[in-house]
Amino acid sequence: MLDKMVSKTQEQEFTTEVKVIGGTNHKNLVKLVGFCNEGKHRLLVYEYMSNGSLADLLFDRDRSRPSWDTRTEIAYAVAKGLVYLHEECSTHIIHCDIKPQNILLDESMTAKISDFGLAKLLKANQTRTMTGIRGTRGYVAPEWFKSMPITSKVDVHSFGIVLLELVSCRKNLDMEALNEEEIILADWAVDCFSDGKLGKLVKGDEEAMADMERVERFLKVAIWCLQEDPTRRPEMKKVAQMLEGSIHVPTPPDPESYLGTI
Repeated sequence: MLDKMVSKTQEQEFTTEVKVIGGTNHKNLVKLVGFCNEGKHRLLVYEYMSNGSLADLLFDRDRSRPSWDTRTEIAYAVAKGLVYLHEECSTHIIHCDIKPQNILLDESMTAKISDFGLAKLLKANQTRTMTGIRGTRGYVAPEWFKSMPITSKVDVHSFGIVLLELVSCRKNLDMEALNEEEIILADWAVDCFSDGKLGKLVKGDEEAMADMERVERFLKVAIWCLQEDPTRRPEMKKVAQMLEGSIHVPTPPDPESYLGTI
């Protein structure tokens, strides 16, 4: 539930969120139960998500590390939710702020995408839009900084970062990392892949270590999602298929250093 006094920007975000989530229906998107738009108060009422956010699950030090199977199921669920937004709902939607804090978990640990306040709705036959920078530092795609047209590929990029966080249970930027090369997760993951040392990403995770074929597949998909050129990133439908292993994942080229977008 969210209740706040609003500025003009917040008013726009509120209206966008009601329009977006009110017109969607998918098991991997949080359900809007109701809303209030009265005076200066805005209230959004969502279904109760008893297990909090993915950020809580992955990064709360008071919690034990979630199982590898749980993390892979979350990856599949978020990918399917994005496929729906980009291709399957009546109005195609770019979320613009995919991050662990905006992925919520219900009582069955089903992952659902939330917080559509920054989303962009595309008109019929529209695939790109021009807009000011949106999203959260560490997850935004490079094109946001280059005055380039914004497409659904910005969500693909953000998903790539989240996927690396799911694999490693590490934050995308970890200033407490023991080694300097591990501070920026995306750069470190690419180095691990290039050096053939994938086990470093899941060190101490026996379940993941026993499933290195899938770890490698997820890492390759993430690197494809992080390509600097948005045209080289796959669509989310293909991302979902590659994650599930239903289509081959070719070896990705190295993306440019992620440091420039932090």
